[in-house]
Amino acid sequence: VQLQASGGGSVQAGASLRLSCVASGRSFSNYVMAWFRQAPGKEREFVVVTSWNGGRTVYADSPKGRFTISRDNAKNTVYLQMNSLKPEDTAVYYCAADRGRRIGLSTTAGSYDLWGQGTLVTVSS
Repeated sequence: VQLQASGGGSVQAGASLRLSCVASGRSFSNYVMAWFRQAPGKEREFVVVTSWNGGRTVYADSPKGRFTISRDNAKNTVYLQMNSLKPEDTAVYYCAADRGRRIGLSTTAGSYDLWGQGTLVTVSS
């Protein structure tokens, strides 16, 4: 099973981007899915997580109200819609799967056992 993230790019502050993460395999609908990001020189940080059916989500404070996670289990894909982008959103964005979780949503990177390769988002002022 692999995760393939895409959709990053270079934009001006205030612009929007939509990231996609496609999973191979047939068990995607069972996975808790999340997005993390890592800015240059900083540790990887949690952005948002969603439950297996998208019914529950948890956002970090920074992107709350600007970013929206969604998923299409029929397409094995999770999305991250990013609006009103700021320079501080510049980072490599990673999608991740927590394949073993049945209860709750984790915001900790160590809980996730499958990671995509990352897609770079650069926001200039």
